[in-house]
Amino acid sequence: MLFREYLYFSSFSDTMLNHAKTLVDRLTAARGLDGRSLVIEIGSNDGYLLQYFAARGIPVLGIEPAENVAAVANSHGIPTRRAFFGRELAGTLRGEGRGADVLLANNVLAHVADLNGVVEGIGHLLNAGGLAIIEVPYLKDMIDRCEFDTIYHEHLCYFSVTALHRLFERHGLVLADVERIPVHGGSLRLSVAHAAAAGAGGRVPELLAEESAWGVDRAEAYAAFGRRAEEIKTTLVALITMLKQRGCRLAAYGAAAKGTVLLNYCRIGADVLDFVADRSPYKQGRWVPGVRVPISPPSRLIEERPDYTLLLSWNLADEVLQQQAEYRRLGGQFIVPIPDVRIV
Repeated sequence: MLFREYLYFSSFSDTMLNHAKTLVDRLTAARGLDGRSLVIEIGSNDGYLLQYFAARGIPVLGIEPAENVAAVANSHGIPTRRAFFGRELAGTLRGEGRGADVLLANNVLAHVADLNGVVEGIGHLLNAGGLAIIEVPYLKDMIDRCEFDTIYHEHLCYFSVTALHRLFERHGLVLADVERIPVHGGSLRLSVAHAAAAGAGGRVPELLAEESAWGVDRAEAYAAFGRRAEEIKTTLVALITMLKQRGCRLAAYGAAAKGTVLLNYCRIGADVLDFVADRSPYKQGRWVPGVRVPISPPSRLIEERPDYTLLLSWNLADEVLQQQAEYRRLGGQFIVPIPDVRIV
């Protein structure tokens, strides 16, 4: 139900577009991709990433279950199969003679209930010498930075390198390398290959050792997480209450899932915030679930000039602050809630 009509379009984030293009440039050169190659992306959204391969003449195929989002990708010339990915679809594609030289799955694994089926499908669809590039939010960053709003309805799992190593190993795949990248508050970029073609390398042994020392498999490593989340809530609510008492006008920016979690957890609603600004026209005119704050275009920040704007999409802080330079020049300030509450 959730993923048949979806309201998140990756192309509305300049950060994600730049992130995608950089990865495409790197993979094209490193893997020698050309018109004889095939790049397949699971959860390809509106084609925001595959468009950069297609522009180079490299054949692509997107797999995207959201009908409205897949339709946009197809309308932009990115061949996209409207389906959920798993072992069955992988078998169908293989039967059609399609195998992936590069397979991409960015911010997908956390969303799927049948992890083993998806990973088995990846192994089946990936060519013998192929490479899968998979990005997931990193559990340790989430804990260390108290990114509690990353825990929401779409995310069923939160991954450590330890867990991923075991998951892929179970299906004849291996983590050939792992990078830590800054997107989404801290993520892992996994390079996955068939075990017969590669061995665990790069930073994998180092990160496995780091996680073991941290206590990835011991409850103590997670015990303080809830207390720290409560501290952020208390600090943020106290700040907002004080500003409202002074007669300040408040809005928010970023009608993302994480923003829904933060507002509902802190019980910050329409009695406090005039609106939430968001670039996506697919969200404008709707309301944030639970707290019922209306969603408006970012232009409303300039039109109404709220004194303070709570930055719900804090993971895109640099991008948003740059885009809203005029609002800030006019005296508007942003409240960044995570990892520590601060005003910029």
